[in-house]
Amino acid sequence: MDFKQLEYIIKIAEENNITKAAEKLYISQSALNQQLLKLERELGVQLFHRSRTDWGLTQAGEIYVQGAREALRIKKDTYNKINDIAKSRRGSLSVGLTPGRGIRMFTSIYPVLHKDCPELVVTPLEMTVHSQQKAIARGELDIGFMIMGARQRGSDSYITLGSEEMVVIIPEGHPLSRLAAPPGEPLAVIDIGLLRYEPFVLMYRESTGREVCDDIFEAAGFAPNILLETSNTASIATMVRSTLCCGIIPRYYIEGQSEGLACFVLPEHPSLDLVIGYRRDSYLSYGARLFIRLAGEYWKNNLTAPQSSASAPVNEGE
Repeated sequence: MDFKQLEYIIKIAEENNITKAAEKLYISQSALNQQLLKLERELGVQLFHRSRTDWGLTQAGEIYVQGAREALRIKKDTYNKINDIAKSRRGSLSVGLTPGRGIRMFTSIYPVLHKDCPELVVTPLEMTVHSQQKAIARGELDIGFMIMGARQRGSDSYITLGSEEMVVIIPEGHPLSRLAAPPGEPLAVIDIGLLRYEPFVLMYRESTGREVCDDIFEAAGFAPNILLETSNTASIATMVRSTLCCGIIPRYYIEGQSEGLACFVLPEHPSLDLVIGYRRDSYLSYGARLFIRLAGEYWKNNLTAPQSSASAPVNEGE
């Protein structure tokens, strides 16, 4: 089996264009086209619909690419198992990372991973949670660091590294800021209904964190007045400090940086899980298992556990 040929056809399918695929593969378009034509003659069918701008897969092409991805996954799992038996700690590991926190975690733990596995080729890829889930399902990503709610997990396997609470933040000068707990005390609980008429900056609609926010507002019985949607969670805190709005963000983003903010938790204590996801039927190499262990240790030291509360929500009359 020509594994290089499998990779070529998959790349054409991913790029939906033979010219772009050739550029990504660092080969000439002519050479790539010859490989494709050779395979199509061998199979007796066309794998792609040809046009200047669109190289969509035919039905036969869909079947081929699905099988090609599975063949490459089996090859990688087999090599990883052999490397582990030989204790060579070689091979490759592709890791999906959420923007921001995922990159910071990787920067912290990679030196330890590299020291233990100097010959392991690690490829970090900054990706959204949904993009990681799709890549894992296709066998294109070995493991992914993701942040999500429990019901957002797909059919693959997930290892929970920790959980973090969503917190409500309002400007320090807001009238309701007087209800916040003193510094060093557990955060006060607030009824989100008190902010019904306030503008909010929220995470962009496709994010897993936004799904949790939408659930909060739905349970409260009102649609928020959205000033802005952003992919940068840290910028929500920045905008709230500027007194423009309120926000709901993971607690991680206020730890040690709550100046200018009044912070609260919600009665239901909604939270997000930090997880490592991987394909259910795939083999986790020594390098992957070490990465997961290091990630778990990192978040054990960098997360505040969700706050349990026996107190009632504060309201304006208190």
